[in-house]
Amino acid sequence: MARIKVVLPQTFSFSTKIPIRITDLNYGAHVGNDTVLSLLHEARMQYLKNVGYTEFEFESVGLIMSDVAIEFKTEVFYGDIIEAFVTAGEFSKAGFDLYYKLLKADTDKIVAIAKTGMVCFDYVRRKVVSVPDEAVKKLSQ
Repeated sequence: MARIKVVLPQTFSFSTKIPIRITDLNYGAHVGNDTVLSLLHEARMQYLKNVGYTEFEFESVGLIMSDVAIEFKTEVFYGDIIEAFVTAGEFSKAGFDLYYKLLKADTDKIVAIAKTGMVCFDYVRRKVVSVPDEAVKKLSQ
């Protein structure tokens, strides 16, 4: 069976720590796959805030996640701290990719690696638009 393979960049421009809450656990008493997607969302929001953006205020346009690929590597439990690394790349006319590496904090143990496709979107006109040049400059640093 074919497996998803996420190829990460060599360096990341941002990192943040995210604690695992009791409500993040599933019936197996560990973090579920849906929660890993939520951790990516939190890391993305903190990354965007760090460069002065939100998903609705991205140089006068918005952002929509068009796709996601996640490789799950190890279990995570209540009380663990996740260190989430994020960086942007693969810019195209209307979008770009965000890459993620989630580690158990203070270890080299990889929890998950992932990539999300982000598309620029005009929420008023309800249509895809070009990536603003200034955003490309900021996210490429």
